[in-house]
Amino acid sequence: MHSKSAITTGMAPRSRKPAEKRALERLRERIATRDRGWFFAQIADKVATRRAEKGLSQRELAELVGTTQSAIARLERGGRPPRIDTLLNIADALECELVVDLKPLR
Repeated sequence: MHSKSAITTGMAPRSRKPAEKRALERLRERIATRDRGWFFAQIADKVATRRAEKGLSQRELAELVGTTQSAIARLERGGRPPRIDTLLNIADALECELVVDLKPLR
């Protein structure tokens, strides 16, 4: 598992191959358009469920994460997706592991 600092620091921009650009563009499009829910809806449900299991209010979770109650509410109702570092902080606060899975298209 990577540390937060490994994910968020020390990454120099690199030139992408055409295939990598296409894959990244497809992902950005899915996240920015109607298909955004495929990933974030699952996370939103799991965050809300786990928060309730731990007996935390949105405000209490926000304080643990270092964000606002409105940001937690926005995540839980499927609003704008949070940044990866925010998701990592939420996972830590909820004593969970954030897992991202990649599957071949075909």
